[in-house]
Amino acid sequence: MRLPIETLQVGSLGTLNMLELARRKKARFILASTSEVYGDPLEHPQRESYWGNVNPVGPRSVYDEAKRFAEAATIAYRTEHGVDAAIVRIFNTFGPRMRAEDGRAVPTFIRQALAGEPLTVTGDGSQTRSLCYVDDTVRGILAVAAGHHAGPLNLGNAAETTVLELAHLVRELCGSSSPIKFVDRPVDDPGRRRPDLALVWEKCGWKPETDLRKGLSTTIDWFANQLTPTAARER
Repeated sequence: MRLPIETLQVGSLGTLNMLELARRKKARFILASTSEVYGDPLEHPQRESYWGNVNPVGPRSVYDEAKRFAEAATIAYRTEHGVDAAIVRIFNTFGPRMRAEDGRAVPTFIRQALAGEPLTVTGDGSQTRSLCYVDDTVRGILAVAAGHHAGPLNLGNAAETTVLELAHLVRELCGSSSPIKFVDRPVDDPGRRRPDLALVWEKCGWKPETDLRKGLSTTIDWFANQLTPTAARER
């Protein structure tokens, strides 16, 4: 959101540059696309065949449409130039090494809980996300890279949770007494997110293995060491 034009440039020109490099080097190219291409989905769970419900002029469009263009470019290079290219659509990855201030729910809640600040839940918190631990996401990308399917292939976790449930779980795992504070929900914020993983299981034999509680505990430990070393040693 802070760099809208640069975001559009990375998704469009950046992807074209990488596809051209892959063409010249005869390399396999994996596009890290996103569940955001589905927008605020009218289909649930989201299958790869679903075209999405994206606002092309909304505040999220700089990211959503950049990724949609990147997918179109990837398919064009595969069709026109024979580039060995594939697309993965990544759902809500989380884990250690996230930036505390990046605005996403998991690092925001963890940072607030560790600091004893209110956990800011947007809207009434009933919107859902499907959170996939980073190790599982990386395994999925490598599985697709080692295969031959062009995609798109969903990579995520079919375990769906509401944002409010996530806030309560993070607070519990942090041992925090922070209150929940409800704030305005962002424009075009998706109401539901859950991937259909049948295709990636069929084509690549991949599925997530890390449950949400375990993944969050590991992530919280990392954040605690980064943000409050003393508190981390006491946990």
